[in-house]
Amino acid sequence: MDARDVVDLLDFFEQSGLEVYVDGGWAVDALLGEQTRRHDDLDIALPHRQVPLQRRLMEDRGFHERPQSDSWECNFVLMDAVGHRLDVHSYTLDAAGNNVSGVPYIAEHLTGTGVIGGRTVRCIDPAWLVKFHTSYEVDETDHHDVRRLCERFGLSLPHDYSKFSQ
Repeated sequence: MDARDVVDLLDFFEQSGLEVYVDGGWAVDALLGEQTRRHDDLDIALPHRQVPLQRRLMEDRGFHERPQSDSWECNFVLMDAVGHRLDVHSYTLDAAGNNVSGVPYIAEHLTGTGVIGGRTVRCIDPAWLVKFHTSYEVDETDHHDVRRLCERFGLSLPHDYSKFSQ
């Protein structure tokens, strides 16, 4: 998915009243202010109460769910006939910003701001994005993303990434 596609979708979400935050690889590049690698998808986070509207809007644009082994009501993939892939992660927060259900985001995670294709976007906070890239088997793409974030924001490279420095 290229930057034009991402900006088009984010503009559409905003015009539709959806509160979307960019996550994943595009969040990394948004925080860095430039596209540093190719992206197969766009990861987004949004309040779970907005999922029914988001699904209807995306169906109207030709996107349909592609079941995955980890799909559930708060974590699913939508894809169109051209191959644009949207990974949707939803959450519910209480008035204090604590997670009460869904993907375990908290308000503190949703405080990043970045730029994609000249457009300012809401995204995951850089320190949290680095933390989200741990606790699983990381690969070269993860290393690329996390190393760049750590360098830009003065963060420590997580221990999971020491194998790439050898």
